[in-house]
Amino acid sequence: MAKISVLRGSVVYADTDAIVNAANAQLAGGSGVCGAIFEEAGWGDMQQACDRIGGCPTGEAVSTPGFKLKAKYVIHAVGPIYAGRPRDAELLRSAYRSCLEEAEKLGLHSIGLCSISTGIYGYPLNEAVKIAADTLRTFPAKSLTDIRVYCYGEREYQAFTKALG
Repeated sequence: MAKISVLRGSVVYADTDAIVNAANAQLAGGSGVCGAIFEEAGWGDMQQACDRIGGCPTGEAVSTPGFKLKAKYVIHAVGPIYAGRPRDAELLRSAYRSCLEEAEKLGLHSIGLCSISTGIYGYPLNEAVKIAADTLRTFPAKSLTDIRVYCYGEREYQAFTKALG
């Protein structure tokens, strides 16, 4: 069973084997956490690596090298654009699970996650946190021993601390 912790700060600077990027389906550099990750990793290198992959369906995750980041890998997870449909929850759960499965496939011990789909994708924070917490708690980790959720804002930090604390 992996240890799960909630930390205040940016996932970009996490000292973990991998960090998670809240990506878009085209794997194009964007704004928010995605833009910060691309910027810190080296925008050109990261975009080239993502272009070689060619995209990622909603609810899934793919990995690239971390380039100039502390993390060796970036796991790009595509969460749903919130529309209030029951399928939104399935896709969000799948995006979190896919991150963890990708980390296991790579044999990683630690991962730094951000809150997926709660920024410009509009997923209501408290609903998203419940889904994330449930998925993280029930994942049958093998190599993963350290799962960290990084929260940039205070509201996000309080919600994750309440759900996972």
